[in-house]
Amino acid sequence: MNKTLDYYMKLPYNYSIYPSEEGGYVIEIPDLPGCITQGETAEEALIMIEDAKKCWVEAALEVGRQIPEPISDDYSGKFNVRIPKSLHRSLSEQAKKENISLNQLILYHLSRSMGLKG
Repeated sequence: MNKTLDYYMKLPYNYSIYPSEEGGYVIEIPDLPGCITQGETAEEALIMIEDAKKCWVEAALEVGRQIPEPISDDYSGKFNVRIPKSLHRSLSEQAKKENISLNQLILYHLSRSMGLKG
């Protein structure tokens, strides 16, 4: 099967997002070495990574480079956690202040606490 750009763009690659020392946020796709970009906000970085992924895959296809697919495992990437209402409120207010989703804010803090550059 000859895999196309569209095929790779639909794959669920994981990404890592973290604050840039110069300001804004850096985002990368670890499974695609060198696929990295940044944005002024986390939300902008999340949009920018799709364009970076497209450019990375296009270049790899053009030169016949092998394109790694996301590492599959049994983890869905979703879980439920109960937190105090006051913490939920504080997190929601912080996400609104930074103009990002609550999910993005929590992902950032969890990644950072695990030492995953974010």
